[in-house]
Amino acid sequence: MGRVIVVGAGVVGLTCAVRLLEAGHRVDVVARDLPLETTSAVAAALVFPYRAGPPEAVARWTARSEEVFTDLAGRPDEHGDHGVRVLPGTDAQRGEVTAPVVDMPRYLRWLVARVEDLGGTITRLNLARLPDPPGDGEDDLVVNCSGLGARLLGDDRSVTPVAGQVVLVEQVGLERWALDGRGPTYVVPRREEIVVGGTADDGEWSRTPSPEVARDLLARATELVPGLAGARVLRHKVGLRPGRPEVRLHRAGRVVHCYGHGGAGVTLSWGCADDVVAQLAPSVGSEGASPGAAPGT
Repeated sequence: MGRVIVVGAGVVGLTCAVRLLEAGHRVDVVARDLPLETTSAVAAALVFPYRAGPPEAVARWTARSEEVFTDLAGRPDEHGDHGVRVLPGTDAQRGEVTAPVVDMPRYLRWLVARVEDLGGTITRLNLARLPDPPGDGEDDLVVNCSGLGARLLGDDRSVTPVAGQVVLVEQVGLERWALDGRGPTYVVPRREEIVVGGTADDGEWSRTPSPEVARDLLARATELVPGLAGARVLRHKVGLRPGRPEVRLHRAGRVVHCYGHGGAGVTLSWGCADDVVAQLAPSVGSEGASPGAAPGT
């Protein structure tokens, strides 16, 4: 097995690192932003595909991730609280459904623990370009999970920010999520707080929350879930989703690219990570799969 450098410490990079370590590779994660500083930490993380393509691959990746999250929700873990639950909810389009919900600060800590327990490392490093592969072997590779940073590191100007603002309010006993396409509007409970969103502002780079937008978010959320009326506001956050027409997941020489997950990084993470591991298999050619395709197709 080879040595692999994973660039990016958001949910996609960490999940890829876990799967690569489980497959026997030596893995070092490097990133400008550490896990709790990434856009992943802002995500409401209802497991549901949003602003990601191509459709067939997204459906497959989502199904695989749902399997993993559902399994996690159903068992305790020796690495601590992973923050994953399967909760009922209401989707304006699908009606009453259940879906995994991920408390991202808890879950990112859990992923970090998994990486470290499996022998991987996570290092803050501000890169101007992708690093060279860490060795001369065919399996000594770089995995590019840099998200929005792929504009620079992947020289890919098709990656653009899609800003999403959320308000975190106190937990008022809510154990259901709600989703409405207007806005979009979503209310997703964590154990100790509730995530209220959201926005999808294409091309917006600012991470400064807008008080006017926050008031609109709370008004929309309270209309959707009246029980939120009067809930105390804890924090305001803005995350920059890595928008792209399609997820880029393929091997190019000794680099495997895996970025452009839009608003579905959590939702696609385990499915994409499995495909990244498959890209290291000898049966995959030097150029790997086409963007968004299954390995070997």
